[in-house]
Amino acid sequence: MSLAAEAFVSQIAAAEPWPENAALYQQMKEEQILLSDNASCLAVQAFLQMCSLPVHVVCRPNAEYMSPSGKVPFIHVGNQVVSELGPIVQFVKAKGHSLSDGLDEVQKAEMKAYMELVNNMLLTAELYLQWCDDATVEEITHPRYGSPYPWPLNRILAYQKQWEVRRKMKAIGWAGKSLEQVLEDVDQCCQALSQRLGTQPYFFNKLPTELDALVFGHLFTILTTQLTSDELSEKVKNYSNLVAFCRRIEQQYFEGRDKDSSSTSRFSKGPLLR
Repeated sequence: MSLAAEAFVSQIAAAEPWPENAALYQQMKEEQILLSDNASCLAVQAFLQMCSLPVHVVCRPNAEYMSPSGKVPFIHVGNQVVSELGPIVQFVKAKGHSLSDGLDEVQKAEMKAYMELVNNMLLTAELYLQWCDDATVEEITHPRYGSPYPWPLNRILAYQKQWEVRRKMKAIGWAGKSLEQVLEDVDQCCQALSQRLGTQPYFFNKLPTELDALVFGHLFTILTTQLTSDELSEKVKNYSNLVAFCRRIEQQYFEGRDKDSSSTSRFSKGPLLR
């Protein structure tokens, strides 16, 4: 298909209304999905809720391999398949739904900078913990990641993913870090987010943006995921306004909604955010 034809198809897709049967694909919630993927999926769910766009969550053990980018989540809307928060935000914007249109150019640049901070610090720390911390790898990551598959495929896939992530950590200079250094990076990220949020309900005052969805996805998942220790969640709990922020979004956009579609309750290890 030519570029002009692809552009025409994209315009047609953008003009179509959001369907009731839109689906978000991710791994199995209870027994398979890992912290980082869980956070990314919840961020997209929160973003779509903030846009008042319905989506049905579909759990598939091979969701990672179904995704066009190899990462979750991805959404299936009409005949379009789009993966990861950034492209999904752009896809939704093309359909006339945006959370950041009210921001000026300086604010938009600031929002993008903080989103980069979250991805570079929190997401990377989650990946480090999952695949580079020996206790977490042995007790949580390998058993969960390979859970849908029989032996020896479960072990082969887990070691393949571990090699891939550790290679990435080496490339970005994280391979030599200790767990204490990674936790310190998380604390510094939380401190920056806490200072930017202040006493506002959202990062840009009264209305949420995709930054709020991204931060909520990661912080809420960190707060409510059972790991080998509480060191990671304790870093977030040190900032009461961030905990209150997570609780606010949980209450406003998730509580009381269809529990099979976009509920955060399935991620929790208990009613922590009270």
